[in-house]
Formats: sequence, structure tokens, C-alpha cells
Amino acid sequence: MTDRPLTLMAVHAHPDDEATGTGGVLARYAAEGIRTVLVTCTDGGCGDGPGGVKPGDPGHDPAAVTLMRRQELEASCDVLKVSDLEMLDYADSGMMGWPSNDAPGSFWQTPVHEGAARLAELMRHYRPDVVVTYDENGFYGHPDHIQAHRITMAALEMTALTPKVYWTTMPRSAMQRFGEIMREFGEDMPEPDPAEAAAMAKIGLPDNEITTWVDTTAFSGQKFDALAAHASQGENIFFLKMGEERFGELMGVETFVRVQDATGAAVPENDLFAGLR
Repeated sequence: MTDRPLTLMAVHAHPDDEATGTGGVLARYAAEGIRTVLVTCTDGGCGDGPGGVKPGDPGHDPAAVTLMRRQELEASCDVLKVSDLEMLDYADSGMMGWPSNDAPGSFWQTPVHEGAARLAELMRHYRPDVVVTYDENGFYGHPDHIQAHRITMAALEMTALTPKVYWTTMPRSAMQRFGEIMREFGEDMPEPDPAEAAAMAKIGLPDNEITTWVDTTAFSGQKFDALAAHASQGENIFFLKMGEERFGELMGVETFVRVQDATGAAVPENDLFAGLR
């Protein structure tokens, strides 16, 4: 045993992703005395500007959006008690198919080995016991999420470290409930076309394929407040519309699939650090 604290490293694509997918575990493990390291890969410059102005529209200033989102990210980290924030500051690539995908310097255009080398240096410095990122499809096909997955897995190979590694996911049963709730809170939402509906049906995993269910109910208030810290993106953060009480009822468990493990801890498990303490 050493005096080095147990460490969780979450690798995310944009400011606000840390709260959506892992706000509960970041808050829970920080409260348990575990060092929590957040790596945010892009600057978020393709997010909404003041007043909800969209990228490419008059009045959208990517530099101003980047500054605003950095401040919001720092506020979110304060709420979640994140120990260390690291930003790779690649340019936000926007949604799949946007012209910004092809912009020089965008995260999507960055060679995987380059991003992985930078992340590997952070891994060597922090020596995480647990690493969390997205699956190979970035959960829902966002290019920056896919790239975050790629550089994370490549960085792990570069470092030869053997942490427990997890990909964020959601149970298909929960996805169905969220669909019902979205219709409840957005009655004028159009029905998705068949192709979009088919793509949505593939998001997440069957419940029996999820390895790790972490109860973060006690920290759902922090998670909600962390999302609310990203006020400039409120139009895009559906979960804020349901209010804190309903949010807490529905978002009290965060789920993952374990893809690397040297502890032999049995699955399903209810703790990312099972086998390490």
C-alpha cells in the first residue's frame, strides 16, 4: 500500500458532459475522499451563445462562448468538488455532419496519437485507479465523444497502466422511460422519423449487459446544480426542465460497462472501486 489516494479520472468531450453522465459519481467519490480528475477535451465553442444564438448564426462568437463555457465548467467542478480539472482545449467539432467537423484544429481532425499522447501524460501524472469515458460510438454518435473514446483507449495502451476502465451507458429500460418523460415535458415535440427512432433505439445497453450500477441518489442535488451551472446551454439540457425533485427520482443511479479490470471484482457491481478498497 502507498499513501497515494485512490483516483478517478473521467475523460469527457465538452463542458457540461461531466455533469450529465458522471456528475453523481464525481460528487459521490469526492465525498468519500477519492481524488477526482476531470479531463475536458474541447473548448465547447460550438455551444449556444448568449440568448441561445446558434453556431453559424449572426451574433455567435465562438471565442466568447468558449470563455463563458470555461467559467461554467469551473462552477460545475466547484459544485461536484472535483479535485483537478484539466482541459485539452481542442476546438469543438460540433454535431456530426457540421462544417466545423472539418475545421483545422478541431478535435475530430486531431490525429488520435497526438491527443492520446497528451492524455497519457496526464494519466502518468495522476495514475488513476479508475478511468471513465464513452463507448466507441460516443454513446450517441457525437464526433467529439467518439474521439474522446479513441484517445482514452489509445492513451491507456501508451501508458501500460492497469486501471479499471468503464464506458458510460444507460439501460434500455431507462431510455424508454426518458422517452416518455421527454414527451411529458415537451408535448409539442415532433415524432422522430423512422431512421432517427431506429438510431435512438440502439443507444444504451440491455439491462443485463450493464456491469456496474452506482447509487448516487444522495448526490442528485449536486448533479442537478452542476448541470444548472451550465446555464448558457440550458435550452439543450433537457434534464433541467423536470425540476430538481423529479430529477432526483429519475437520475439517482449512474450505469457503466466495465471493459478493463485487474481486480477480479465480481459483476454486476455497485462501486467503480470494487476490488480496490
